[in-house]
Amino acid sequence: MQAWHRIVEQQDGSGLDDLLDDDVVFHSPVVHTPQRGKAITRLYLTAAMQTLNAPGHFQYLRELVDGNHAVLEFQTEIEGVLINGVDMIEWNDEGKIIDFKVMVRPLKAVNAIHQAMGQMLERMK
Repeated sequence: MQAWHRIVEQQDGSGLDDLLDDDVVFHSPVVHTPQRGKAITRLYLTAAMQTLNAPGHFQYLRELVDGNHAVLEFQTEIEGVLINGVDMIEWNDEGKIIDFKVMVRPLKAVNAIHQAMGQMLERMK
């Protein structure tokens, strides 16, 4: 968890290659099917850091850790829309993330993330 927090705080996705398992599964709040593999997960997480981690807005509010599972509640803002969500993270015995699920509320926040992430992913292509 320390490595994840460091990546988020520094907004530096370069450490994701070491943190993500090759077969990691990413569950987006706006994409219907799970995204499988390190490359696509790195892309989504990097885009999310740039989209959701606006200075002064993104913060983790709570963290619950049990064994190889963690739930981190976060809050941020996109264009005046307050976003509340959770990152649900599971890692293997080697410390590599094997499952990453993001859940967001309310609906207005999901729509704001969908639009902002779509634009960010297009710019990253």
